[in-house]
Amino acid sequence: MNEKILHIVDGTRLPLAKAGGRLSRLSAGDLGTAVVKGLLARSGIDPSIIDEVIMGCVCQPAEESNLARVISLRSGIPQSVPARTVHRNCASGFEAITQAAEKMAAGRGEIFLVGGVESMSQVPLLFPRTASSKFARLQKARSIGSRISSLCNFRPRDFSPVPALLKGLTDPTCNLGMGQTAEILAREFSISRERQDRFALRSHEHALSGKDRTKTEIIPAYDHVQHAMQEDDGPRPDSSLEKLGRLRPIFDRSRGSVTAGNSSQVTDGAVALLVASEEACKQHHLNSIGRLIDWTYSGCEPQRMGLGPAYALARGRAQGAPELDEVDIIELNEAFAAQALAVMDACKSEKFCHEKLGLSKVLGEMNEEIVNVNGGSIALGHPVGATGARLALTALHELEKRNQKKALVTLCVGGGQGAALWLERN
Repeated sequence: MNEKILHIVDGTRLPLAKAGGRLSRLSAGDLGTAVVKGLLARSGIDPSIIDEVIMGCVCQPAEESNLARVISLRSGIPQSVPARTVHRNCASGFEAITQAAEKMAAGRGEIFLVGGVESMSQVPLLFPRTASSKFARLQKARSIGSRISSLCNFRPRDFSPVPALLKGLTDPTCNLGMGQTAEILAREFSISRERQDRFALRSHEHALSGKDRTKTEIIPAYDHVQHAMQEDDGPRPDSSLEKLGRLRPIFDRSRGSVTAGNSSQVTDGAVALLVASEEACKQHHLNSIGRLIDWTYSGCEPQRMGLGPAYALARGRAQGAPELDEVDIIELNEAFAAQALAVMDACKSEKFCHEKLGLSKVLGEMNEEIVNVNGGSIALGHPVGATGARLALTALHELEKRNQKKALVTLCVGGGQGAALWLERN
């Protein structure tokens, strides 16, 4: 644990919107600028005292290179304030927070604006490499004859682009899609389709019942025609076990159990947090809503990437982080119902904790009564670069509402990693 503690002064987010929906025509830069401007206005902080802007993003747009810098300048933060974009797949929002904490601990800054953003709607389509080379030859052609010759080389398959999002959700080291890794966990932990669907339904029910509790996190987002969006559009009031049960498996059609209904939604979103050292809080009269007391990152098998949180918790135990029975709230990202349930099962499994984590004592039980009490990514959506920061913001707000002390926020990371933050309410 670092001597210099990172305090979360304030935070806000945009409503999470289904990809292809209300916010689909806004770029990642537009989303990030909107949330940062909103946070600056709400906090009233002088932007010139910010030491650095750090934003997580996974699908970084080519037209907004170093997205954090684009957001920073568009938001009116002085040009003298540096900015960097960070990427650790699903933990990119965590990475923004912990990089600020590390810089703070090293004496390299006192006040940071951090967070994450993702426009999954605007992830581009990729043409095959064969088509790219043909387009390059066409571009270089000068005479009418050479242009006609170049055009004649094209074939119908050259005009069948692959969604870059599909590529991004496939692990290049094990050649498995993220949903296929969830299928592995469902089989290995004997997690039935019904149990997954019940967990998915719970996510929607909690998200709907918690709408009034989470609205304090949200500022309105304005779409391309300036219509306000004021709440998440993922939770489904009409969701039921019967409807979820009718959906077909999408990653293993013959014997699978992972469906679109028990997987996280593809979503656009943005989150911003203002963080500062205790000294800076005192100097600038900033009231903090909580503090980061510890964090861990850990690796695991890419084909079982969904178990990452268990590995991160094991590392947390080794460095003295709070145990599961010491926290009041848990935000466990719901990449897939099978994945989240596998983590919960793994943490209380003597066999798994001993053989895979090298522990003499189980990590413990994640009490479902305190897990994702306002819904999770199955209902709300998973804008990958922003989710980590969203989990932290939600957990701190819920601690305040319950007048409780400690929260664990944790998620799995594509590529075989796990991440965990332990937060404490001031």
